[in-house]
Amino acid sequence: MRARLWGTRGSLARSGPETVRYGGDTSSVEVRPADGGLIVLDAGSGIVRLGENIGTPPPRIDILLSHLHMDHIQGLGFFTPLYSEDIVVHIWGPATAALDLRSRLSRYLSPPLFPVRLRDLVGFEIHDLAPGTMQLGQVAVTADVVCHPGHTFGFRLQEGSAALTYIPDHEPALGVRNFPGSAEWTSGTALAANADLLIHDAQYSDDEYEARAGWGHSTFSHAIAFAELAEVRRMVTFHHDPSHSDDFLDRAAAAFTSDSVEVVSGTVGADFEVSG
Repeated sequence: MRARLWGTRGSLARSGPETVRYGGDTSSVEVRPADGGLIVLDAGSGIVRLGENIGTPPPRIDILLSHLHMDHIQGLGFFTPLYSEDIVVHIWGPATAALDLRSRLSRYLSPPLFPVRLRDLVGFEIHDLAPGTMQLGQVAVTADVVCHPGHTFGFRLQEGSAALTYIPDHEPALGVRNFPGSAEWTSGTALAANADLLIHDAQYSDDEYEARAGWGHSTFSHAIAFAELAEVRRMVTFHHDPSHSDDFLDRAAAAFTSDSVEVVSGTVGADFEVSG
């Protein structure tokens, strides 16, 4: 399967000359399995350009929502396949004890926050997602809760021997005096174990984290330590802070390296082959 980054920014979309290379759109990743399907990871503002450049769309598209913070759903209502009667878009994401996913999404996709109500869109189905594994074509998708405020999933996509793990918002170091600790007790490790490609939160610098502990995100050094703990082959930094310019992120990429994991900067348009 192949993965392409359409939105790499976290918290808030940020456009301008200082974010051209890493991108200003928020979280969205296109995954193309070998069977010709299309799986979209999150529906931040990056999903808009994905929809505009989709080519000939497959008859079925699956969107996996890690959680419902605005930077992960703000592009959903602008995803053009949702307005086509020839395509069925399946939207998967977390419910709560009080509200199913449809009710939760309707709070955003309705006035006064959005001019079109969710019920007025065509060609879609909504599914509550629980921890566990399901099959989407040839891809086994495992969802599990990870450490981030609100009900948040990370995902592992397994196609044959190839594994892609997506944990865009994650604070595995929360409450750990000397991170990393035991793999068994570290959030997200089972999802990421031995993955061929890990797309992971790297929002803060170490200095920034001191004032932001508990906000649900990782530093560059935490992300690399987590990748090493999970023994992944390659990690892509993701969910870049809106205040971080391309130059800042270049300096961070140069400063944080690993002897055992290939660390790649998550830039908009980057395309990865995921093979076992």
